[in-house]
Amino acid sequence: MKSSSLLKNIEYKEDKPAINVLFETESTKEIRIVMRKDQIMKKHQTPFPIVVEMFEGELDFGVEGNLHHLTRGDILALDGGVPHDLLAKSDCIVRLTLSKSDSVKRVEKVAE
Repeated sequence: MKSSSLLKNIEYKEDKPAINVLFETESTKEIRIVMRKDQIMKKHQTPFPIVVEMFEGELDFGVEGNLHHLTRGDILALDGGVPHDLLAKSDCIVRLTLSKSDSVKRVEKVAE
């Protein structure tokens, strides 16, 4: 069994989103992204499918030119290779599920 908390040890960064690995399973990496209002994650894509859960706050999630306004409790799945970007409309906590084959370093570079 693996466990973690989306709410413990949260540290917002003033200049960019904060990325933390919560834990890894046999097939996924569970990531917490915390963003201050108006922080962005520039347009990017992943080679593998992802799942995004909006745990707290509001976020504009752009997918191929379409804007999706996510609020607390919203969840979405995105295929690999699909360009997307994020803009925090308020302070946010986002849970991101990555494929085990994907790289956390890639996500950290997008947040820079």
